[in-house]
Amino acid sequence: MTVNMWATSTLVNIEIDRYAAALMPRLRTVTPDPDLRLLSALADPTRLAIVRQLVADAETCACDFTACCDVGQPTVSHHLRVLREAGVVTSQRRGQWIYYRLAGDVSRRLAILARDLVPGGLIALGDQRRVSDQRHGSTAATPAVAEEIRPRA
Repeated sequence: MTVNMWATSTLVNIEIDRYAAALMPRLRTVTPDPDLRLLSALADPTRLAIVRQLVADAETCACDFTACCDVGQPTVSHHLRVLREAGVVTSQRRGQWIYYRLAGDVSRRLAILARDLVPGGLIALGDQRRVSDQRHGSTAATPAVAEEIRPRA
């Protein structure tokens, strides 16, 4: 028995525009706002754990983050790249190892963001006492509620 393949073929009409997105390589969108990139980078629990590790140790090898984060090395590398692109960490290669540390201006950037988000800004310790005394009609010093955030030296 002979089968004629040409007689049983089916013509399929595929609209190329409909599938163009699938054929194009995916490009990451990079937000131009550095504050948004900073906050987005810190919003992930794994990246926040990495930052906390760097606060505790000042400098850490990339291979040591797997212990604090409970994720594999490829995932740690991805999160370190996001933190580096957001300006949260800096890196230095020493032979085959890469050591990370917090960028010098991260605490200042976060402090500025915090000041901008608090209505009226943050109040210095001395001013807070005066405001509290005026509200309560007291002349005695009261405990401070808020302190001005100063960047680390």
